[in-house]
Amino acid sequence: MGQRENGVSSPAEQVIETARNMNRNGLNSGTSGNVSVRTADGMLITPSSRDYEQLTSADIVAMGHDATWTAENDCRPSSEWRFHLGLYAARPDLQAIVHAHPVNATALAVHSRGIGPFHYMVGVAGGHNIRCAPYATFGTEELSEHVVAAMVDRKACLMSHHGLLAAGDTTESALALAVEVETLAAQLIAALAIGEPPELSTAQMDAVLAKMASPDGYGSSPETV
Repeated sequence: MGQRENGVSSPAEQVIETARNMNRNGLNSGTSGNVSVRTADGMLITPSSRDYEQLTSADIVAMGHDATWTAENDCRPSSEWRFHLGLYAARPDLQAIVHAHPVNATALAVHSRGIGPFHYMVGVAGGHNIRCAPYATFGTEELSEHVVAAMVDRKACLMSHHGLLAAGDTTESALALAVEVETLAAQLIAALAIGEPPELSTAQMDAVLAKMASPDGYGSSPETV
C-alpha cells in the first residue's frame, strides 16, 4: 500500500493528501475530520487521532465490508468508520467520503438546520436541499443510520451538532463539494443577518437540476454559469 505506479498516487496517498487539504482549505482543524475511499474489499480510511501532516501510507487503515481492519502501523480506524462503511454499503455510486467540522456548516448544524434552496448551487449536492441528519453520539451505529438516511439521493449533508459530510467519485470531487457546501453555509448565514431568505420554487430547482445534469450543464464551459 502506498506505492506509486507510473507516477499516479495510490488510494492511500489520495486519502492523506485530501485530509491535509481539508485543513489547508479551512474545512477542519487538528485531527477531528476523516477521509475514506472505497476499495474492492471495503475501504481505506484515515486513522484515529493522528496528525495529517505526519501520516504515511502505512498509517491508513484498510477495513473490510465486515468491519475487520488492518494497518501496517499500530493505527486504529477513525471513530467515525461506521457511517463511512454504511454509506458505501447503501450507495454503490459513492467512491470517496470527506467529513469535517467547518465553522459555517457546523454553525447551521448546531441549530439542526439544513440548507434549503435559497441559492441554485444547492443543487450540486444532488437535490432541492442539503439535509441535516439528526444528532446521535459520534461513532455510533445510530449516527450512521441517520447519515445514510440524510444522504438518500444526495452527495452531501450536515450532521446536527457535529459538522458536514460530502461524497463523490473521487477524493478530489468529495473535497470540492465539501468546500462548496461550506461556502453555501456561509452565504446562508450572511443572508439570515438580513432576514429569512426567500427560496427558489420546486419548479425552479427542477430546472436547475435538469440543467446541471445535461451535457451543456454546470461546469461544461465558462459560458454556462
